Amino acid sequence: MAGDLRFITPDDVETQVFDWGSIKWLSEIRTTGCDRFTSGVVILEPGKGHARHNHPGSDEVLYVISGEGDQMVENRDGNPVVRHLRAGDMAYIPDSAFHSTVNTTWEPLRILAIYTPGGPEAVLRGLPDCVVIPAGVIPNR
Repeated sequence: MAGDLRFITPDDVETQVFDWGSIKWLSEIRTTGCDRFTSGVVILEPGKGHARHNHPGSDEVLYVISGEGDQMVENRDGNPVVRHLRAGDMAYIPDSAFHSTVNTTWEPLRILAIYTPGGPEAVLRGLPDCVVIPAGVIPNR
């Protein structure tokens, strides 16, 4: 599939499932052949979030599609800054900055995530708590 798709639907790609939610990487080198960035939809389940982590070598942009949550991003001094985000808000996470996201509501939090350059999605795929559901299969929640 790599390199031949210009239009992607969620059914075209695998789902990465974690205890906090799921991710569908709609554009990555494995699907579109794009090596300059990776983009996908992240769904955090109500009351769930992912632990503090970073992505050495990649910047990240998070755009809230729907829902609300708290986004922590460490500033240049290493101090955490937390902002409550809702639909239409964006967070920029510089290369190697530690960050975390928590859904603070009863409904799913949907986020468009973009890495530049791509690469962190492959790291996530290899984590022991990641279950990969093949393209076209609906994951159980």
